[in-house]
Amino acid sequence: MKKDINYITIDGRGEHESFRDCITQTVKDLNPNTGVHIIKDFEPFPIYKMMEEKGFEKYVEKVSDEEFHVYFSQKTKLENIKMSEYLEVDEDKIQKIMHIKLSYLNENITLKQAKAKMREAVSSVTAQEFAVCEQYLQKYGISDDILAEKMKEILEIFDGLLVSNKLDLPVGHPIRTYLDEIDAIRKVLDKMRGLVENKFIKNQWAELYDELGEINIHFSRKQNQLFAALENKGFDKPSKVMWTLDNKIKEIIKTAKVYLENDQDEDFLKIQEEVIEMVEDMMVKEEEILCPTAVDILSEEDFIQMRKGDDEIGYCLIESSVPYGNEGGEIMNDTSNSELIKDLANVLQKHGMLTSSSSNEVLDVSQGKLTLEQINLIFKHLQVDLSYVDENEIVKFYSDTKHRVFPRSAGVIGRQVQNCHPRESVATVEEIIRAFRSGEQDQAEFWLEMGGKFIYIIYNAVRDEKGIFRGVLEMMQDVTKIRGLSGSQRLLSWSNTKKESEEIEKKENVNEYGITNETVIGDLVKEYPFIKDFLINLSPKFSKLRNPLLFKTMSSMATIEMISNRGGFDVNDLIDKLINEIQNYK
Repeated sequence: MKKDINYITIDGRGEHESFRDCITQTVKDLNPNTGVHIIKDFEPFPIYKMMEEKGFEKYVEKVSDEEFHVYFSQKTKLENIKMSEYLEVDEDKIQKIMHIKLSYLNENITLKQAKAKMREAVSSVTAQEFAVCEQYLQKYGISDDILAEKMKEILEIFDGLLVSNKLDLPVGHPIRTYLDEIDAIRKVLDKMRGLVENKFIKNQWAELYDELGEINIHFSRKQNQLFAALENKGFDKPSKVMWTLDNKIKEIIKTAKVYLENDQDEDFLKIQEEVIEMVEDMMVKEEEILCPTAVDILSEEDFIQMRKGDDEIGYCLIESSVPYGNEGGEIMNDTSNSELIKDLANVLQKHGMLTSSSSNEVLDVSQGKLTLEQINLIFKHLQVDLSYVDENEIVKFYSDTKHRVFPRSAGVIGRQVQNCHPRESVATVEEIIRAFRSGEQDQAEFWLEMGGKFIYIIYNAVRDEKGIFRGVLEMMQDVTKIRGLSGSQRLLSWSNTKKESEEIEKKENVNEYGITNETVIGDLVKEYPFIKDFLINLSPKFSKLRNPLLFKTMSSMATIEMISNRGGFDVNDLIDKLINEIQNYK
């Protein structure tokens, strides 16, 4: 039904090139309670989607086969979004908030007017209400780019109105872990503020930046674990907006470290205020909006599942978290193998290739006969990381290998592949899928140098026997050693004893960074400065490493084996922890 409001008429009969631009400009300058009346010599179907995305609904009048009148009016009722199923919110209040936000984002009112109107409309806004409104924005033509760019101003509109309940969560709860990390990061920021006012001492700053660098682990776990769980409930704004802000923080920290390492003291000190402000701003968003909303949206089972994958990525500036959600402590067992076997069995049984879900039943594969257990073991022992995205652009599988180049967790399974990348990379991802799907291309390759390693990445289009596109297979490998090979090796070079063979195998599997039990701790810290603080936080027995004089004395002689004995660790276990920390840091 046509609404009884004022309409701005655009007669587009015979117009082509300027017609869409004229509509876009009219919508941008549109006042509240005003619509757009379009006259066209055909029904303008292409305009319908554009206007719907901008938050308009339509009423169509057909005068004749060559004259159509379409009346577009701003939607007065919010359409339900998926995440609203999990939250109890006042829809009338949400409507008021949305109207003001859209008026500001469409440049119909100023920031000052928006703040005043918001205070007149509501007395307070909860984290959950704020999050719901952010999710609604995509239905009204507000892109993620605009949202990321305007986030600071949007928060200013709610200054003094945004309230967040203090979360009281048990140790081990994934959200409690994020909050504990926020507290630890803030302590680092406080130290940085203190040093800005004091005499510049490079070593003090270097130590603090080694600690601050662990924020990458915090971001990685959040992006791979928490964002994935929220997407399943329809809340994908953190993936699309906060990920970009996280990357900006990582970039400015990297820039500051370059200044510090190159002795550009003045440039380094100048950038500190911005570093501290950006990190603190992100911590506030997490503490006041992201975490409370996650607690309300996600179920206890969601958090138990999330906790299972947290250890794979690691923790920022805190000790490893304790088990959660199972009094017997069994949830920490690695269940990825059994879950993969179960999923494979269900699929094969569905298609009549398996009569039971036994992992020992022999299956006819392309070339050979394998059990599900053998299939899974093959994937686990490949010296290359595999990821598979299906034809619907959903991540369905990754290989669970020890040497993984980049950290992953089970939370990635079932995610839209676009949400597994920062927005800056999404266009490339979508172009690869488009070219594969259309048949224009079958392969795309990339390579990069990172932390002394040379990483080779190749994407292949997956097609069935009829040539139909069935997805994308990503293969990633550290080829540093391969690039350095020359000549020929035609003879076996392993030792004759089983013990020596196992030692060689262990070195080959985990010593891609050259770390052995004979590695001197000083050499390792020189290459990876953040390892010093990692060791200090790993065990109270390493706390004496904080003493600069003691560290200088022992760093030139203490080996990994000596350090492990001191800390009560198995030497191979400690080496694994060090390698995992280096990989997470990168």
